[in-house]
Amino acid sequence: MAGGERKIKICDINEMITCKICSGYLIDATTVTECLHTFCKSCIVKHLEDNINCPECEVTIHQSHPLDYIAFDRTMQDIVYKLVPNLETDEFRRERAFYAERGLPCPKDMEAETEKDEKMKKEEEDNTPDANTNMDCHRFDEQVNLVLESQNKLKLKELPGKYVRVSCLTTINHLKKFIALRCLNSMDKYKDIDITCDGELVPKDHTLKFVQITRWRTKPPPLKLMYSPKINLDLAENYPDG
Repeated sequence: MAGGERKIKICDINEMITCKICSGYLIDATTVTECLHTFCKSCIVKHLEDNINCPECEVTIHQSHPLDYIAFDRTMQDIVYKLVPNLETDEFRRERAFYAERGLPCPKDMEAETEKDEKMKKEEEDNTPDANTNMDCHRFDEQVNLVLESQNKLKLKELPGKYVRVSCLTTINHLKKFIALRCLNSMDKYKDIDITCDGELVPKDHTLKFVQITRWRTKPPPLKLMYSPKINLDLAENYPDG
């Protein structure tokens, strides 16, 4: 062949671009950071609901929060889409049809719109004098669309901007400090705040990625969290009957 090029059949490299769980071509390719094995995002998330080991090599991903140790592999997904004809187009149509049938917006379309807004906001910020001093070290993290609402507006006011987009590695503790600074004018008061998701108290060390996957996976974005003054659950123990 001209130029010494050699054609490679897709079947010869299928093993490298298919998911070991569903055996299909990788969709939303997601890599385990511990062992670097890659699977479809929906496949690995479902697997990790009941198992903390990699489905390919059985290495323990993490004892308590395995979902925090997987990451979207954009490079691998781009490779798969370039190698498999029509896969990207077919997946685009299938995903949007899935959400349209249920009367829901497609999360990826919402993310694209949010990214557009973020880009415009960044361009505005770049024109400010101190733009270079506000570097965001988590700019390239996976992002989570989030809405923060007060459960008791008389005790904790609503945030001026309740819709935010932050790194998936943000913890509940980070959010509590943010709310304390905005609502109580002191970051030190973050321990006086509780955050719930769908009526359930969220532990302070949980990341938003973990919360989104475990408690909001079947619901459309944005992830909705409620904040309120801390309830002292041990109060009753200090006043026993009699």
